[in-house]
Amino acid sequence: MLVTLIVIGVIVAIVLFMVVGGYNKLVALDQRADQSFADIDVQLKQRQDLIPNLVETVKGYASHERGTLDAVTQARAAAAGATSVNDKVQAENMLTGALGRLFAVAEAYPDLKANTNYLELQRELSDIENKLAAARRFFNNAVGEFNAVRRQFPTVLFAGMVGFGSDKPFFDVGESERAALNAAPPQVKF
Repeated sequence: MLVTLIVIGVIVAIVLFMVVGGYNKLVALDQRADQSFADIDVQLKQRQDLIPNLVETVKGYASHERGTLDAVTQARAAAAGATSVNDKVQAENMLTGALGRLFAVAEAYPDLKANTNYLELQRELSDIENKLAAARRFFNNAVGEFNAVRRQFPTVLFAGMVGFGSDKPFFDVGESERAALNAAPPQVKF
C-alpha cells in the first residue's frame, strides 16, 4: 500500500513537473515573440516617420504625380493604424508597394535623384528596411519556436487550457505578394 502511494506520488510529481516546465517554456517563448513584434513596431514607426519627408521632397519635383503621392500617404496611414500581426502585414505590404512606385517615379527626375535631402532620406529608408528584414526574421524565428513547442507532446495536451490554444501568425509577404513572387521572373534587358 505504501509503495503504491509512493509510485502514485512520483507519477503525479513528474506530470506536475512536465506541466509547469511546459507552461513556463510557453510563457518565455510567447514573451520573446511579443518582444520581437515590438522590435518590428519600432522599425515600422521609424519608417513611417520618414515617409512624410520623402513625400514632401518628391512633391517639389513631381507635383503632377499626385496619385502616387496619395497612395503612399494612404498606405502610411493604414500601416500606422494597424494593430494585429495580420493587419500590420497587409498594411506594410501595401506601404512597401507604394514606396516602390514612389521610387520608380523619382527615377524619372534626374534633379530629384541628385537632391542631397532625397538621397539621405533614401539611404535612411534603405537602412530601416534592412533592420526591418532582420527584425522580421527574428520575429518569425521566435514565432516558429513558440508554435513548435506549443504543438509538442506533452505541451499540446494542456496548452489550450492555459491560454495558448492557437499558433501565432508569422510576419510574411501575404498571399497576393507571394503569388507575384512565384510568377515568371522579370526579364532584364541591357
